[in-house]
Amino acid sequence: MAISAQDVKQLKELTNCGMMDCKRALEETGGDIDEAIKYLREKGLAKAAKKAGRIAAEGLVYAEVDEARKKGVIVEINCETDFAAKSDRFIEFVELVARTVIDNDVADVEALKETNGYGANEKIADILTERISTISENIQIRRFAKLEGDGLFSYVHNGGGSIIGTLLKISADDYGEEVRACAKNLLLHITATAPDYIAVGDIPEEDVNEEKETQLKLITSENEAKPKPQNVVAKILEGRMKKFFEERCLLTQPYVKDDSTTVEKYMQSVGKNIKVVEFRRFEKGEGIAKKADNFADEVASMAGL
Repeated sequence: MAISAQDVKQLKELTNCGMMDCKRALEETGGDIDEAIKYLREKGLAKAAKKAGRIAAEGLVYAEVDEARKKGVIVEINCETDFAAKSDRFIEFVELVARTVIDNDVADVEALKETNGYGANEKIADILTERISTISENIQIRRFAKLEGDGLFSYVHNGGGSIIGTLLKISADDYGEEVRACAKNLLLHITATAPDYIAVGDIPEEDVNEEKETQLKLITSENEAKPKPQNVVAKILEGRMKKFFEERCLLTQPYVKDDSTTVEKYMQSVGKNIKVVEFRRFEKGEGIAKKADNFADEVASMAGL
């Protein structure tokens, strides 16, 4: 089948592999992006194969906690340019959407659009249409998440072109100064490291088995000329699975402010019986492909597409 330049670009940005390697992987897997990522990993070529990717799109991620009502929200709203994302009209709309989510029980974006905006008599859909008209860019409410209860905290990082928001819910004996400082550190850690799960036991069994299979194939291919004994292979596999768990799970990750300890041990050192109940982390534009510009021509000339 014909492999498009855009597919090659997407796979390249998802894995950091070379264009020819990406083209070959897509050809071998019939153009299936997920299977191509797996193919590259098994060949030891993929340097970073996180499905969310690092493809940029403009807009804002915003998080807010209403402590009085014990409600927290995180939203991502996209637009076409960074210039528009910094405009007062766009920022006001993002904050309006967040407060509307806090104030209403809405299940998804479509339900949100049919809800009156916070403090307004118009539906979010109508306000969105007005902002598209005045800002003169396409604007999309991409996603939101809402947490409720005690122990809610939020943080938004805006720097170096990245906008990342994290919404966190913890439980503790109290929510005094020590616990709040710990929550802030946990927010910073989650924002920096992007864990997928809280604990190892939260990872689906099929994902763990798939990773074991991938690593075994990789270990075997690395030692085809001189195969290692099975006990050595088992040790190597154990080490790689440990790293896999560290990368995916918050509690087993090395703590960003002191990598000699883990996040779980850091929390234990604070005391107060602190537990992470839930978190949501949004990164602006993750998984959204921007306009390819002249990339197709560039790839075609280099890769013979």
